[in-house]
Amino acid sequence: MSLFCIDVGNSHVHYGLVDGQQIIETGNFRTNSFRDGPSLEFAKRVADLLKQANGISFCSVVPAINENLKATLASPNIPLFQLTCNTCNGLRLTYPNPEEIGQDRLANAIAVQEFYDVPAIVIDMGTAVTFDIVTSQGYEGGIIAPGIKVMTGYLHEQAALLPEIDPKDLINIEGAIGKSTIHAMKLGIAIGFSGMIHALRKLLIDKLTEREGKTPVVLSTGGSIANLTKDWTEKSLVVENLTLIGLAVAFERSVQKAI
Repeated sequence: MSLFCIDVGNSHVHYGLVDGQQIIETGNFRTNSFRDGPSLEFAKRVADLLKQANGISFCSVVPAINENLKATLASPNIPLFQLTCNTCNGLRLTYPNPEEIGQDRLANAIAVQEFYDVPAIVIDMGTAVTFDIVTSQGYEGGIIAPGIKVMTGYLHEQAALLPEIDPKDLINIEGAIGKSTIHAMKLGIAIGFSGMIHALRKLLIDKLTEREGKTPVVLSTGGSIANLTKDWTEKSLVVENLTLIGLAVAFERSVQKAI
């Protein structure tokens, strides 16, 4: 079953045609394009993908644009499903306030539950970096930390003499002592970001290993993986488009429940 899956983030809408764990085609679109109403531009861009889809599955961390997105994709022939804390069939939420959980985090947890082992730590590196814990008990919670774009933007906004750094310029930074303001900033952000991720990862691995009696699987996804140190692939299983894969599973579970 081919499904058109959409992950609405704060800055971008990431979409793709998914069949199981196979990603047929992906793309990105500006989230603010849906602020004022349905987006004809988006509808035109994804028209060919929708013709191949048996259904649409989406999650969103920007509730204000949800109705406009639905209107953009409205079709009498293609069922549309939104993943929420109330529609995450098969995933138990051992969390005090399920409504607070980002829908993308639920999608990641469902993908891990379906295709990988538990206990698991899922690290998603977007505008925010989220760490989510999935065990035999279900989704338990996690950690939220600033993403690399937040770090670069904050320094520029709060310090008049510090320029804005493009995250793309933070890959493979050399040296340990900055020889200019920009070099010093790049070192601080790049090394600091990697250090933060490593420290939080170790904390969770230690806690889960002690509690569960086995070392958790660590998966990572998201656009900022390239900004981490070169040894990151040895410390995590990198899975591109994990959220889209989870959305496809969530859709299929909803269909099975309805039968």
